[in-house]
Amino acid sequence: MRALAAATTVLCLIALPAAAQAPAQAPATSCKAHAAEKKLAGAALNSFMKKCETDAQASCDAAAAEKKLAGAAKTSFTKKCVGDAVGH
Repeated sequence: MRALAAATTVLCLIALPAAAQAPAQAPATSCKAHAAEKKLAGAALNSFMKKCETDAQASCDAAAAEKKLAGAAKTSFTKKCVGDAVGH
């Protein structure tokens, strides 16, 4: 199960920079899409989504820092970036 979680984390992190660079496009695969592909449910789904969202937050924060965003611009960018990555 850990190997599966690690693999999906890597996939999420690969998709996030592309989402950050092209905000008009949705990421190729979101956390929700990965969870649906794996047919996760219950506690496994909750755990996967929490980890994926945490990873997305970290990646989006890094992208915002790279773009030198601050204040409301950073908050807005990060919220959209995480939402796109998670699949909200």
